[in-house]
Amino acid sequence: MSKLNGVIGALALTLTGASGSMFAGGVPARATITTIASTVPYNGDVNPYGVALVPQTTGKLTKNHILVSNFNNSANLQGTGTTIMDISPEGAASVFAHISWLPGSCPGGVGLTTALVVLRAGWVVVGSLPTTDGTSATAQAGCLIVLNSWGTVVETITDSTINGPWDMTALDSGYSADLFVTNVLNGTVAGGGYVVNEGTVLRIALGLNGSVPAVQSITTIGSGFAERTDPAALVIGPTGVALAQNGDLYVADSLNNRIAAIPNAVNRYSSAGTGTTVSEGGALNDPLGLAIQPGTGNIVTANGNNGLVVVTSASGYQLGKFLLDKTGNPPGAGTLFGLLPTAAGLFFVDDGSNTLNVVASGGY
Repeated sequence: MSKLNGVIGALALTLTGASGSMFAGGVPARATITTIASTVPYNGDVNPYGVALVPQTTGKLTKNHILVSNFNNSANLQGTGTTIMDISPEGAASVFAHISWLPGSCPGGVGLTTALVVLRAGWVVVGSLPTTDGTSATAQAGCLIVLNSWGTVVETITDSTINGPWDMTALDSGYSADLFVTNVLNGTVAGGGYVVNEGTVLRIALGLNGSVPAVQSITTIGSGFAERTDPAALVIGPTGVALAQNGDLYVADSLNNRIAAIPNAVNRYSSAGTGTTVSEGGALNDPLGLAIQPGTGNIVTANGNNGLVVVTSASGYQLGKFLLDKTGNPPGAGTLFGLLPTAAGLFFVDDGSNTLNVVASGGY
């Protein structure tokens, strides 16, 4: 099992940026990728999707550990994964939760998506987009599943607006939290594989003073995003989300190879539609994972079609790209989802190898 400060599994990669060999803004010309740990638990779940940093120690949660949600079961059926892994920066891996029972409604059951956050109060929230046989034909709306710090499910969050929660980020004050959730099933199954423009982004306000988080409001702040079912990816639609310091919410508009921004996402009470375009085309190729680089405010996205990570400035200039995965045909196809930038580097899950990996700080 590789460790962050080790060299096992490390792979030096050449970056290709705006200046040819280096990103603008001082990003080094070479990076090192290190495998931290396998994300496969005892029950054989695969296809790691979500990643979330633990902000403080409580219960089974340990500060600076990383949680990873699995989307597939051991038979590799999409939308049937039931486990969340706990991985330390040194590479020790254990099961944080195996969700086999739900105390509330969740249309279709459990199929854990990229939507994964850990709140400072110790609550873990994960999205579920379940299937019975791994195909979009059996996909159902799902829900958000809330677990306590011991990995026990305490409640589910369902609503007519929650339909295929696909990715999520949070604004967490400690006493309350806003969840920003993308949804990809609005009309996709009925569309039979054709593109429908019904993807949404929700802001779900939670109160955290009670025995369990309480939903205070649900607001649709984005709508009309392109989405469709896909035999390989199950469904493609608005995916990664990240909140900028100015209150804009960045959204990976996957099918349009675009980074969108929903202005005033924290305070708005109506939909901004598909938002404004920050960057489009270029190196973007089915952007899935999306995060903000600490210190710079740059937007980091992971392409679903070719295994590239693309770094884009807040003004929309694509600073550069580098390859995180060479497996598959074409290389890197379908391997990247969740991204987690930290002071230690850019952590990411690789579906091709079922591992959590890191690009060392300063290397992206």
